[in-house]
Amino acid sequence: MTKRIIGLTGGIATGKTTVTNYLASAYKLPILDADIYAREAVSLGSPILDAIAQRYGEQILLPDGSLNRQKLGEIIFNRQDERNWIDNLIHPDVRDRFKKAIALSSSQTLVLVVPLLFEAGMTDLVTEIWVVRCSQEQQLQRLIQRNHFNREQARARINSQLSIEEKVTHADVVLDNSSTLEVLLEQVDVALKTISKD
Repeated sequence: MTKRIIGLTGGIATGKTTVTNYLASAYKLPILDADIYAREAVSLGSPILDAIAQRYGEQILLPDGSLNRQKLGEIIFNRQDERNWIDNLIHPDVRDRFKKAIALSSSQTLVLVVPLLFEAGMTDLVTEIWVVRCSQEQQLQRLIQRNHFNREQARARINSQLSIEEKVTHADVVLDNSSTLEVLLEQVDVALKTISKD
């Protein structure tokens, strides 16, 4: 039997973590997270971190030698060319980690949480695509509240990703997170009971 591999994506601050936590706690599904793999890819002593430090200098590192993620964010969310350079460095490493984890897992159903599923060209790793969406104003407010960004910073983060409308057109399942938590989780229950397409 082939594995059911759910690719969970959506915009920043649309509710991916809420859905992920529910799938892990209520259904005990293994969660493979692109953000965690990306952090591992730039861990202390990694070749990727060395390449980043060579490009941007010591200012990109914290006193302990690890990556200053805030400083890197300031660079890449304001310059598309630099963002592309970073993505081209990190995405292949993340893809390799996903492939190894999928191969090693004995579970029949896996959840891959990939905020940049389309942008990073990783749709071939999954058997179905779930997109979590909410209104852009809700997204903006949640991001400002969660990350203490001003509106411009929040908008820059949102605009750096493919639009939710575009993602929805490629989705097998759309989870609407513009209402209550209960309504969102009911949608997850229904989606999970739906048989994966061949």
